[in-house]
Amino acid sequence: MAISIRKLHPLFVGEISGVDLRQPISRDDARAIEHAMDDYAVLVFPKQDITDEQQLAFARNFGERENAHGGTVAKPQDARLTSGVNDVSNLGKDGKPLPRDHRTHLFNLGNCLWHSDSSFRPIPAKYSLLSARIVNPSGGNTEFADMRAAYDTLDDATKSEIEDMICEHSLMYSRGALGFLDYSDEEKQMFKPVLQRLVRTHPAHGRKSLYLASHAGAIVGMTVPEGRLLLRDLNEHATQPQFVYVHKWTLHDLVMWDNRQTMHRVRRYDHAQPRDMRRATVAGDAPTVARQAAE
Repeated sequence: MAISIRKLHPLFVGEISGVDLRQPISRDDARAIEHAMDDYAVLVFPKQDITDEQQLAFARNFGERENAHGGTVAKPQDARLTSGVNDVSNLGKDGKPLPRDHRTHLFNLGNCLWHSDSSFRPIPAKYSLLSARIVNPSGGNTEFADMRAAYDTLDDATKSEIEDMICEHSLMYSRGALGFLDYSDEEKQMFKPVLQRLVRTHPAHGRKSLYLASHAGAIVGMTVPEGRLLLRDLNEHATQPQFVYVHKWTLHDLVMWDNRQTMHRVRRYDHAQPRDMRRATVAGDAPTVARQAAE
């Protein structure tokens, strides 16, 4: 059966049919999916009842797996999953929802803020692939914003002003916005800010997009208040309803997105209800700011 795509939003997002992710895919199908990612930026694969190993095997068609070190306050000995996928559930090692005051739970609430995965790393992520293994009964939708369309609709003066701006990104900025301020010295070193361009150009089609995230807390060369005001204005612009797709999860959905062209966030839900979401992350291949390459 040939791969087909149904557009889910006027600007972006496609739903894929004709592929079974439990089986290895052909090189031609992998190329077709990557071309679709260039165009749609977000792809939805419904009814994909896959294992962690099958999810990772599918992700490897598009690049190397990102090293997850440095993206959480959770300790390795407390890990629930050991397969190599990222655990973005609300579950502890015992398979039950984490207590509301658990440090890992409080840290993970930052995922409710608009962000791009791994913008806090010197080389940020290319793709994320999120698989729904247990879906909570209400809330927990994931929203995606098309950062290409957001850039396109800026006025020319703003485009010129921000073209060469560099931002500082850190998990401490996004979590600090929610009042999470207590870090060990080791964590402060692990989460130290990195530099990212504010405007990115996609390598496949050359289209520009805003590269924003709640992780961005400063703009090089501006005072912190001025920089944050500009970032807030740009975030408000980029997340207007016309740029946003809301994904209501169904069991065994797999959603894949291009972090270079989108932002996303999960919406609030009842954390007493189990929610098991597992992410495979495809590593980026270059920093957005060249001088960080050797750091």
